[in-house]
Amino acid sequence: MKQIINTANAPAPIGPYSQSTLAGNTLYVSGQIALVPGTDNLLLDSIEAETHQVMKNMGAILKEAGADYSNVVKCSIFVSDMGNFGKINAVYGEYFTSNPPARETVEVSCLPKNVNVEISCIAVV
Repeated sequence: MKQIINTANAPAPIGPYSQSTLAGNTLYVSGQIALVPGTDNLLLDSIEAETHQVMKNMGAILKEAGADYSNVVKCSIFVSDMGNFGKINAVYGEYFTSNPPARETVEVSCLPKNVNVEISCIAVV
């Protein structure tokens, strides 16, 4: 059985998907971009600010499911320019200070709304 988990504290989906799906005790969080919740505004002031917004959006969804960053077991990071990896990684590390999850980082040619970074995760709740 699956349960859809959505929150107004993260951006509404911009397509036919849910913010997250809980299947058993596994939470699958859809890729998050730097949309400011409740608006159509992207936070693109810097790659650091953009990454923080992505992580905050992911955190709001985790919280709605009764979890937090410590519950995350896997992240997927998609970037439009691997040259930003160091800055993205530094911000990402602020949210996973101990026992970080498994992950991959992949450079792609384009992301939704032409953002620079998108992150999804899988968590155990």
